[in-house]
Amino acid sequence: MACIDLNADLGEGFGRWRLTDDERLLSVVTSANVACGFHAGDAVTMRRVCELAAERGVRIGAQVSYRDLAGFGRRAMDVPPAELAAEVAYQIGALEVFARAAGARVAYVKPHGALYNRIVHDEEQAAAVVDGVLLADAALPVLGLPGSRLLELAAKAGLPAVTEAFADRAYTDAGTLVPRTQEGAVVTDPDTVVERSLGLARSGEVVSHTGARIEVRARSLCLHGDTPGAVELARRVRERLEASGVRVEAFA
Repeated sequence: MACIDLNADLGEGFGRWRLTDDERLLSVVTSANVACGFHAGDAVTMRRVCELAAERGVRIGAQVSYRDLAGFGRRAMDVPPAELAAEVAYQIGALEVFARAAGARVAYVKPHGALYNRIVHDEEQAAAVVDGVLLADAALPVLGLPGSRLLELAAKAGLPAVTEAFADRAYTDAGTLVPRTQEGAVVTDPDTVVERSLGLARSGEVVSHTGARIEVRARSLCLHGDTPGAVELARRVRERLEASGVRVEAFA
């Protein structure tokens, strides 16, 4: 039987501003990528999401990012490796406090935005992220794109490397994500997202932006929480997967 984890980016708010419907999404997903204050999130939000996730048995993941609140972590930045490693560890440690207070723990790490995309190919930045994870907890799984430098270096360092796919993002023929600056980078048709989810879970394949079928084998499927109708779409995806015999469960 095929098995897949469903993750979503949560806690993406700051102060009185909230972007994601955390409570409702936590009733659907099995893993929560919680913003740790660098691209979004604050102490109160992090604590609240950890409490909600722990109540529902959803795994808590640290979504680490470049320090870029104004740009939502999606702007390219050049951060010295030692500084990036320290900031990754700092974000994980901050979230761990709230996870433990809720009776849970940080179960994995997932980079966000510009950092996520950069460490697909950039070995120096990928190594810095791995160093930061090792500094925080040498047993934490790392979630990332199949074939990325991040997962390669994480595995070499002894960290569990977990592959991830995106149901609502367009892929290049090389298996990387189409940049958000390009038209069609985000797949918005709900029916298409649902069917892509099923294909990724059952056959490990998806149609690229050129129409080619490419292999994307992943243990976890990301459903973005900041898209319109995110909660209903996530429910449809989970219902379709389970109705098709796919077991939905956390990887961590």
